[in-house]
Amino acid sequence: MEEPREESLLCLSKSGFHRLAYRVYGPEHPRPVVCVHGLGRNARDFDSLAAKLAAAGRRVVCPDVVGRGRSVWLSDPADYGYPQYVSDMAALIARLDCEAVDWVGTSMGGLIGMMVAALPGNPIQRLVMNDVGAFIPKAALLRILDYFGKDPAFPDFAAAETYHREVYSGFGALSDPQWRHMTETSLRQEGAVWRLHYDPRIAEPLRAAEIDDVDLWSVWGEVKVPVLLLRGADSDLLLRETAETMIRDRAATSLIEFPGCGHAPALLDDSQTEPLCQWLTNGS
Repeated sequence: MEEPREESLLCLSKSGFHRLAYRVYGPEHPRPVVCVHGLGRNARDFDSLAAKLAAAGRRVVCPDVVGRGRSVWLSDPADYGYPQYVSDMAALIARLDCEAVDWVGTSMGGLIGMMVAALPGNPIQRLVMNDVGAFIPKAALLRILDYFGKDPAFPDFAAAETYHREVYSGFGALSDPQWRHMTETSLRQEGAVWRLHYDPRIAEPLRAAEIDDVDLWSVWGEVKVPVLLLRGADSDLLLRETAETMIRDRAATSLIEFPGCGHAPALLDDSQTEPLCQWLTNGS
């Protein structure tokens, strides 16, 4: 299989243009799969899933949401938020020159997908929401903000890997090579130290707001496409009660739970990627 291509496009914020980076895997396909990462993560989280889908003949597009990975940092941190992210994804889909996409989103990426899928005339045909839903409890947000947006400097790779194993323990019992890959793709070198590969100012709008439960049931009510919910059995962000209510609301929604992980399933093992790929394939 060919190596993924690294590409970019210009998007627009109220402060001007910015460049959004994305990776493309697999052959041409009339309905690409767009995979969007979580709050402090990046496109490389989907390397394993994208390779599997590409081997099955799908084109897979994995963006670095602005402020993360290879995408630029915004000049005004107040622009970091879902209106900007949805706008950027609309620009990306326009660049792909297609009438429809399937969407896989982890945490923040799942919320972006839900917001896009709730809009009239949207191009999403099938939506996978990985460990996120129509209600997010305050306690989970406070836990994330306890570490997100800080700017640690790691003296060596081992220290950075230890940090990732602790902060992302909810990803589950990953293998040593998987932890190493995740750490390698999450860092940028700055002089003699390593730092996280995102703009720490992303957290400023979140910290400036009053933290409370997030109720998105009205958005969920506008989603009309088939949805697959993925949930870590120990997740504190997508509660089982929330997932069950989402399923009761819509017959076209199904749920797969993964034991041994919380927020969020890493989508690195075949046990997690196989059912996801099968669900997408059944709708192609």
